[in-house]
Amino acid sequence: MKKISFLFAAMMFAAIGSGIAPVTMGIAHADEAADKAKQQTVRAEMGKPLTEIQTLLDQKQFPAALEKINALSVFEKQTPYEIFVVARMRAIVASGTSNTELLASAFEVMVNSDFLKDNEKLRLIEGMAGTYFNEKKYDLAINWGKRYLEKDSSSPQVHNMVARANYLKGDFANAIQELKVILAEDQKAKRIPTEENLRLLASSYQQSKDNAGYTSVLEMMVEYHPTREYWGDLLYRTEHKAGFSDRLRLDLYRLMLVTNNMDDPGQYVEMTELALLAGLPTEAKTAVDAGYAANLLGTGKDAAKHKQLRDRVYKQAAEDIKTLDAGETAAKNAKTGVGLVNIGYNYVINGQSEKGIGLIEQGIAKGGLKSAEEAKLHLGMAYLKAGNRDKATEIFNSLQGTDGAADIAKLWLKVRPMEEKSADKAPAAPAAK
Repeated sequence: MKKISFLFAAMMFAAIGSGIAPVTMGIAHADEAADKAKQQTVRAEMGKPLTEIQTLLDQKQFPAALEKINALSVFEKQTPYEIFVVARMRAIVASGTSNTELLASAFEVMVNSDFLKDNEKLRLIEGMAGTYFNEKKYDLAINWGKRYLEKDSSSPQVHNMVARANYLKGDFANAIQELKVILAEDQKAKRIPTEENLRLLASSYQQSKDNAGYTSVLEMMVEYHPTREYWGDLLYRTEHKAGFSDRLRLDLYRLMLVTNNMDDPGQYVEMTELALLAGLPTEAKTAVDAGYAANLLGTGKDAAKHKQLRDRVYKQAAEDIKTLDAGETAAKNAKTGVGLVNIGYNYVINGQSEKGIGLIEQGIAKGGLKSAEEAKLHLGMAYLKAGNRDKATEIFNSLQGTDGAADIAKLWLKVRPMEEKSADKAPAAPAAK
């Protein structure tokens, strides 16, 4: 919409007609846009000048038409319909000459008249708001947009325009308020929020220095429009959240791996070592294999060290499978449930989900754990690996505390199944910062 004429000529012609064919001397016939209960009258002495003006409009001689329109001010005590007709003519001239202020004054008269239907008035109000927005007159765009929303608060297009106008004029608080209305309507209609709206909301929160608000939008982004970049930003903020326990670093790496956010050889090495320390050589093997597949391990000056690590991991993984049953017996005889939780998760990642889940649950019931919330986190992950998302959701939602376990649990619920993730090959642009 580069010019006003492109926007309003088509709109006005569709809504109220481009001419004044119904305007004649005496009593005129009601056109489609008029209130049928009202008589539309034009006095005889105005008939000739109105006809002349109509001819000039048809010939697109807008300056001459406006001159004659202004001359009509000599006619005193104009009827409501005469006032409406003159305003409509001014609007057509304004549309043809890109005169925004003239257009606004004409629309003001037309909107306040009885000769347009409510939906036609709304189109004019929306069009005026859009014109001021395109001209970067954001205060006026917001005023007309709010007039529209007072009559119809359900329009996502107008809410969008008002939100963007507020953002562009630096009023981030009102931009956030408008965007929240849009998101609430999306939720009510069970509609996925657009990525554009979420990016704008995220940027509004950032401009407002509201880190909690920004993070909440990132969570929606990875749920509805997941990209590597959005996940990376969210995981970074999760890791650096106050109170996050270093004990959960392996859990953080698990999310980084599944969301394709491992981009440094040291990350693969550290995840591998942490998995070995946790007694999970099979998971260590998964990490080291992923590093090699990404061409980040096995190359460069540390290639020999990477090979030594891989050889050690492969050896321990092979031995671990042979000793799983012995580890189970030892865990059951222990005084606390720590061993049962650990061996249970080991069974899960070795493809024995049902048995592993049972052992984790026994370990939680036995007690004596360093962190019951961490154990429940791994139980939820076990159910997720077993394909029981409903049970995983139930467990994840029960987590509490501020050490990071509850945050990681919430993020696992937003990770899409791998068969869906495989379709998202091309990374999207990063969130607004």
